[in-house]
Amino acid sequence: MLSKKEQRLRRARQTRIRIAHQGVARLTVNRTNLHIYATVISGDGNKIIATASTVEAEVRQSLGGAGKGGNVAAAQIIGKRLAEKAKAAGVEKVAFDRSGFAYHGRVKALADAAREAGLQF
Repeated sequence: MLSKKEQRLRRARQTRIRIAHQGVARLTVNRTNLHIYATVISGDGNKIIATASTVEAEVRQSLGGAGKGGNVAAAQIIGKRLAEKAKAAGVEKVAFDRSGFAYHGRVKALADAAREAGLQF
């Protein structure tokens, strides 16, 4: 029997294979109970272009301290922040890699915020 994490990673594998064939930059999301992390990785998969997370000191201050990174508001801030960093690095189009997480709640909020800030996927 697969553990919960193994099931999620198994779901993520197919998406990553599909994105690799496209050859575009990939916006990958990881969430924990306390934080949410987002990264834009180059199309060839060996260079990190931009990253944003609720662990960053600047973000934590705007959220109001510790333990506030695990909610939809935090995910929206991270999505917007990541889109701005990616656009500054010259990336407009990305493929969304939700890492096997359901497209709902924090993951959806991050994606919507990134779209609103100008990333296309």
